[in-house]
Amino acid sequence: MGFSLMIHGGAGTIRDPQRYEASLRAIVTSGANLLAAGSSALDAVVHCVALLEDDPLYNAGRGSVLNAEGAALCDASIMDGRTLKAGAVAAVRGVRNPVRLAYEVMEKSGQALLVGEGAERFARERHLAFESEDYFRTRERVDQLTKAKRKRETALDHSESDDTIFGTVGAVARDASSDLAAATSTGGVVNQPVGRVGDSPIIGAGTFADNASCAVSCTGVGEDFIRTALARTASFFVEFRGMQAEEAAREAIRYLVDKVDGQGGLILVDRQGRCGRAHSTPGMLTATFVNGGIQVETT
Repeated sequence: MGFSLMIHGGAGTIRDPQRYEASLRAIVTSGANLLAAGSSALDAVVHCVALLEDDPLYNAGRGSVLNAEGAALCDASIMDGRTLKAGAVAAVRGVRNPVRLAYEVMEKSGQALLVGEGAERFARERHLAFESEDYFRTRERVDQLTKAKRKRETALDHSESDDTIFGTVGAVARDASSDLAAATSTGGVVNQPVGRVGDSPIIGAGTFADNASCAVSCTGVGEDFIRTALARTASFFVEFRGMQAEEAAREAIRYLVDKVDGQGGLILVDRQGRCGRAHSTPGMLTATFVNGGIQVETT
């Protein structure tokens, strides 16, 4: 059996798409090489999302935006389509790769979601890498926060003069054993209030995977995705309406817009390995490896 892999780097108004293309291509290629060597879908999505977290181009891990107090607080989740096991973390500080912590929560904690100091304590117990505050305070993110505060923008306001990318990264995969997995990671939104959590660590809203249907990773205004349980909704379209990946992705975004006028996008791989993407924003950053070829899309 073949394998499929799709990653995303966020959705929104993308004014300089070429700056992302090489990174997306390299990361999806690296993940595809793992799958070709026999790795599981679960390993592939962790690998790809960790690489996206390490790249300051994206709003996750090192490139996370800063909240109203100037801190980078990260969320992430992962789900195994074979077992329906899931792990998630929210509002964690200093963890280099939140997706790896989400994986440890799934595999070693006996829990599904850990937050804040408790999640950080568990990360230390599992000997995961931490970084200093300066690692996360990139010049671009400091400037974004300064501008947001000057304009008194709320957490979900965005300036039309800049790249507007709803900050999430994610990956979905189907491996050679036909198992599915999904993972998602984010730094939230610029200048968000302390305590705010979006959809990325919420199973069924920002992330979902089930071998009976598909694997989904979402990006956008988190409150919209939580209220529509959009990742799970997309999976229903595959499992119970018989939709293929592209149709299910489009229908899910149509539902998001119809119900709550939602902004964002999602990527999806179905149980046959077909990949789909859809968004209600002007653009979305994705890269896909399927049938031996790579496609990078920024619109």
